[in-house]
Amino acid sequence: MKNRLKVLRAERDWSQADLADKLQVSRQTINALETGKYDPSLPLAFKIARLFEQPIEAIFQDEA
Repeated sequence: MKNRLKVLRAERDWSQADLADKLQVSRQTINALETGKYDPSLPLAFKIARLFEQPIEAIFQDEA
């Protein structure tokens, strides 16, 4: 699954650790999300969308 996490994080000048703290996940989880090695759970996807004040579809795109 493609996502815009790295771009959205960079726009706010947040490190991976900063974003991880805000979402209460590990920095490794953020890295795995950004590199496409891990797809978020639905609750985490909603949490990310709320944090960035965007719909889930604006952050995550299906690669199909």
